[in-house]
Amino acid sequence: MVILHGVAVTVIALRQGPGVGGARLVGLGSYRPQTAVGSAEIAARFGRTGEWIRERTGIVSRRFARTEAMEAMAVTAGTRALTQAGYGPREIDLVIVATCSAQSPVPVRAAAVAKALGAPDAAAFDLNAACAGFCYAMAVAADLVRAGSARRVLVVGTEKMTEWVDPADLGTSIIFGDGAGAAVVEASDEPGIGPIVWGSDGAAESAELIEIPVGGRMRMQGQSVFRWATTEIHPIALLACERAGVRPADLAAIVPHQANLRIIDALARKIDAPNAVVAQDVVESGNTSAASIPMALDRLLAEGLAEPGGLALLIGFGAGLTYAAQVVRMPARVPAPAGLVTR
Repeated sequence: MVILHGVAVTVIALRQGPGVGGARLVGLGSYRPQTAVGSAEIAARFGRTGEWIRERTGIVSRRFARTEAMEAMAVTAGTRALTQAGYGPREIDLVIVATCSAQSPVPVRAAAVAKALGAPDAAAFDLNAACAGFCYAMAVAADLVRAGSARRVLVVGTEKMTEWVDPADLGTSIIFGDGAGAAVVEASDEPGIGPIVWGSDGAAESAELIEIPVGGRMRMQGQSVFRWATTEIHPIALLACERAGVRPADLAAIVPHQANLRIIDALARKIDAPNAVVAQDVVESGNTSAASIPMALDRLLAEGLAEPGGLALLIGFGAGLTYAAQVVRMPARVPAPAGLVTR
C-alpha cells in the first residue's frame, strides 16, 4: 500500500514473462502538428457535413503535418519523453521508431532520430507493425532491457499518414492524421510492463482490408475492419490482463489504438473496466496509426484524466493484420507543465 495525494492506495503487482529483471515506463512525450483540420472542411469535398463525419467516426478535427517532417515530430516527442523521465539523450542506448508511413525503407529513420536527439552512438532500428507498432516496440524494448541488452530505450511512434491518403477517398481522408508519441523504458526492480499478447493474420483476405499497393495510396475496407476490431480484439485485451495478473476492475485507464470512436467505445464496453478512464484522443487528433497510443496516453496524464502510477491497458490493432495488448504501469510523475505538450 502506498500514499498518493494523501489517499492510501493498494498497489497491484504486475506479472511478467521469463527474464532476468523488470522493466518500467518512466517518461512520455507527444507532438501534434500545428495545423488543425476540422471535419467540416474535409466533409465539404464530398458534399457532406462535419456532423456526418463526427457521427460515424467521432472525429471533430485532426492534425496535418504541413511543414513538419516525420523525423522532426519524433525528435520533439522523444525530447519531451526524456525530459519528463529526467534523462539526457546520451543516457539512451537504443532508439526504436515504430512507423508505417516512411516514404522509403532506407535510411533507417531511427538512426536519424537518435542523431538529432543528441544520441548519435545509440543503437537504432525501425519497426513496422502498422497501428499495433507501438505495442510491438514496447514489448521489444521491455524484453531487451530485462535481458540486459539495453539499459534504457526510447520508443517513438511517428506517422505522417497524410502522405499516403488520397484526399478524394472518403473512407480514409476523413480518418487519418499526423503526429508522434514517445516513451522511455528502463530497467526496474519491480515489473512495470506486463506480458505482451500479440499475433497476426496475414491471409490474403485479411491483409487486403488495409493496404497501400505499390505506387498507390491507402485503401481500407472500413466496415470489415470495424467488424474485425469489435469482435476479435477484446479477447486479446482481456488475456493481456490475465497474464499480467490484474482484473479489468484494477485498471485506471484503457488506451486502445485511436482508430475511431465507435471502435474505442465498443472495445471499452466489452472489456468492462468500471474504474478506468478510456482514452479518446481520436476526437481531436484523428487516427495516427503507430503514434496514436503514446499520444493518447500522454494526453491522459498531462491533462490529469488518469492517476500517475496507475495501470493502463494498451491495445494496438491494424493493417497486416496485426494486434497486440499489454498492461503497463503509468509513470508516477506530476503532469507536464502547461505548454509542454502541443495541442
